[in-house]
Amino acid sequence: MGHVGPISGAIAHLGKDNENGARMAIDELNAKGVTIGGKKAKFELLAEDDAADPKQGTAAAQKLVDAKVNGVIGHLNSGTTIPASKIYHDAGIPQISPSATNPKYTQQGFKTAFRVVANDGQLGGTLGRYAADQLKAKKVAVIDDRTAYGQGVAQEFIKGAKAKGVQVVAQQYTNDKATDFNAILTSIKAKNPDVVFFGGMDAVAGPMLRQMKALGINAKFMGGDGICSEGLAQLAGDALGDGQVVCAEAGGVEEAQKKGMEDFRAAYKQKFGTDVQIYAPYVYDSVMVMVEAMKKAGSAEPAKYLPELAKIKYKGVTGNIAFDSKGDIKDGTLTLYTYKGGKRTQLAVVK
Repeated sequence: MGHVGPISGAIAHLGKDNENGARMAIDELNAKGVTIGGKKAKFELLAEDDAADPKQGTAAAQKLVDAKVNGVIGHLNSGTTIPASKIYHDAGIPQISPSATNPKYTQQGFKTAFRVVANDGQLGGTLGRYAADQLKAKKVAVIDDRTAYGQGVAQEFIKGAKAKGVQVVAQQYTNDKATDFNAILTSIKAKNPDVVFFGGMDAVAGPMLRQMKALGINAKFMGGDGICSEGLAQLAGDALGDGQVVCAEAGGVEEAQKKGMEDFRAAYKQKFGTDVQIYAPYVYDSVMVMVEAMKKAGSAEPAKYLPELAKIKYKGVTGNIAFDSKGDIKDGTLTLYTYKGGKRTQLAVVK
């Protein structure tokens, strides 16, 4: 089985988290001694690094296709997942993304593409409504990093906020490698927004929060799952005020399933000596779902188990997994978080 994520670059901590989730699942499956079609199966993980770069992503995808993998878990970013999905589709290899949220991924009509998290339509829209209803925001400023993910989640946030009568007073752009935001933040400060929304990843959000503090911008800071990591507190340092950041993770468990998730996090920490960042549990479940489809089909051949994957019903650590006709998860949940004392704190789980 193939896994692709950014193991180098600014968000390598998130890519490694994903890869660890896959390794955990593979190790457990091999320890259990799973049988497929009456034969004992041994699982091997082929892990590739796409550095969150679309070109490197398609090269990694082609490498896995050439290696004749039985299935692929990944990629992490929408910007790498979408172009890679065509390569897997053309080769007939099933792909489950544990974290790509741009709606386009499953709108291409590829029967091989699945995801186990809610998409940006749900995520950005929910955050936009939350800004109006809970934070009582009247004016918002929006910044995105011009990636497929950042642009997508920012557009959906704007739609959700505008539908509630919130005024978008500024729209600014940066990139996913930027470190200096003084010019765009100075322009935003003059508009005096209640909320600054950032579509992008934690590696950029941390320095942005530091510069907001230096400029005396006291607005709430919102973003999607890309900023909603355990690592944001280290990246932002003392610029992360209690309750200042509100972010959403595409996923999350309701009360009845909390114990399973807590047990997973404890087992992960014991195995890797570090906390789950964001998506390791979704990668773990993605591997398990793929193998469950192979077991039901009695075969690890992509063409044989793909129909079983499309109609799977699986209870994982991240909740119940079933896919709609596009490959999107049915009834995907979102979890809203803030940070208190430098720790990520759950606010609510919403559907």
